[in-house]
Order: sequence, then structure tokens, then C-alpha cells
Amino acid sequence: MTASADIASSPSAAPAQRRALTQLFISTVVWITLGLAAGLFYREFTKAQGFPNGFSGQLALVHTHLLTLGAIVTLIVLALEKAFSLSSSRLFRWFFWIYNAGVLVTGSMMMWHGILDVLKIEASKAISGIAGAGHILIGAAFVLLLITLWKGIRRAS
Repeated sequence: MTASADIASSPSAAPAQRRALTQLFISTVVWITLGLAAGLFYREFTKAQGFPNGFSGQLALVHTHLLTLGAIVTLIVLALEKAFSLSSSRLFRWFFWIYNAGVLVTGSMMMWHGILDVLKIEASKAISGIAGAGHILIGAAFVLLLITLWKGIRRAS
């Protein structure tokens, strides 16, 4: 039996891991929903503004960013949680909330900037600054994830 199996089967670790897996699953569902809604909004909004074949701008990228950064990354972390009990580290909760906040801020600013692009309104530099802050949050969260993963790998071996 490995150390990760011992951790996962201990009575105190099981509810924490179950809670983390549930949070990650719900987060994945939310990001898929938002990503698909962003794709639908992009298609219908650009059509309504007279772009019958869509508009290749910032708004077109929101759909794929939310699906990839939101849903796919969260699914990967869900698998890593199952394998390495990442939630047994204090840093995991920090990763989870900082990462989701970063993706939300980045996606929201992309959406806002994309809408302004389609409407041919000049965007404020503040939008780029806020989007940059979202990217910084995502980067910081990845650092937390890597530290947490390294601890989980060391615990499992």
C-alpha cells in the first residue's frame, strides 16, 4: 500500500478529498457552462451586429479560454487530486480560489474588451491592466499547484 493510499483511506482525509473532488467537479461544470454560453453569445452578438460569419477578435477567444483554462485544467487537477490527495495540503484551497478568480477576471475582461471591439468602441487601458491582474492570479495559482503537486508526489513515494 502506498502513502497516498494511506492518506486517502484515513478517516480524516476522506471527507477532505471528497469535498475537493466535489468542488473541482462543480467548478468544471460551471466553466463548461460559461464557456459554451460565451461561444453562443459570441456567435449571436456578432450576427446581430452585422458580422454574418462571426468576428475574429477578442470576443471569439473567450469561449476557448473558458473551456481550456476553466474546464480542462480543472479536470486535470481533479485527476491529480484523486491520484495524489492534493487537498491534504493547505495550499490546495489557496490554489483553487486564486485560480478560479484569475480565470474569471481574465475571461470577464476578454468578454468586455471583445464586446467593445465588435461595437467599434475604443477600450480603456484599464481593461488590459485588469486582465493582466487576472493573468497574474492564474500564474500565482499555478505556482501553488506545482508546490502542492510536488508535496503530493513526495508523500506518495
